[in-house]
Amino acid sequence: MSTTFVQVNTYTHAVTYVTDKMIASLKRIIIWSGLDQSQLADNWATLEKGLKTWLQSGDLLQVTLEIFHPRTNKFAGRWDLQVSYSYNDEDDGTFWVDTDVIKHAIKKQGLIPSQCAYEFVVTTKPCRPNVPGWVTTEFRSTDGFVRHSIGTAIGAGRLAAGVAYWKPKS
Repeated sequence: MSTTFVQVNTYTHAVTYVTDKMIASLKRIIIWSGLDQSQLADNWATLEKGLKTWLQSGDLLQVTLEIFHPRTNKFAGRWDLQVSYSYNDEDDGTFWVDTDVIKHAIKKQGLIPSQCAYEFVVTTKPCRPNVPGWVTTEFRSTDGFVRHSIGTAIGAGRLAAGVAYWKPKS
């Protein structure tokens, strides 16, 4: 008797899923926060290529949507999506996203002035593969702001993304 089987590389599927959901979540944050979404369209391909490359290699630690006042370059808010490579050790193949937790956090954070600009900043491991379109940068100072973690919002087997936002200290 002969046995055949198919092996599916679920990690590759998880990388694609998490990349898509991270970008979609960032787009929702931009729209729901009242920011101009046209800037996202200009950066979509570069953002997608970087996230997918670094998730696949295991080098992506965090993607950040950093919001600032364009005239003063002063920090106005931030959203961090932290990557976990060992979220579900059982790796049952479950893929999910919780956009409601993000929508609820935006209500807590409050609207950001629509004239604010934003950029995407990634934190990676040293010696990660280079991806065209990405340059070295530094985070703006978060003085006067406090970070709030809202938990895991995206999951795909062992791969997941937790979300946190920054708002002014009360």
